[in-house]
Amino acid sequence: MTNEYAPEHLILSCKDANKLTTRVINAGSIFIGNYSPESVGDYASGTNHTLPTNGYAKSYSGVSLDSFVKKITFQKLSKQGLDKIGKAVEIMAEAEGLEAHRRAVSIRINS
Repeated sequence: MTNEYAPEHLILSCKDANKLTTRVINAGSIFIGNYSPESVGDYASGTNHTLPTNGYAKSYSGVSLDSFVKKITFQKLSKQGLDKIGKAVEIMAEAEGLEAHRRAVSIRINS
């Protein structure tokens, strides 16, 4: 239920709290044990206080320095690589009605 709800704050104040943390995949911040109240995370322990609400912890983490880092991805395919994945790309582009995307692959494969 916790992973479906994806809480902003999750307090595990119970026996075997450490063990339970391995089962949580959707939460903004987890407070472990009887001496870790949410208010400590909000004000003093150093964890992030800007957390995803309304179940957004399923898709997002709290704001961190990583949120402000610009990232660029790179791709470089060989002719052989494009030949291997090109048909799948053509099928997906066609299904989405993106004819130019399909042709960008087809022209390269057939030349």
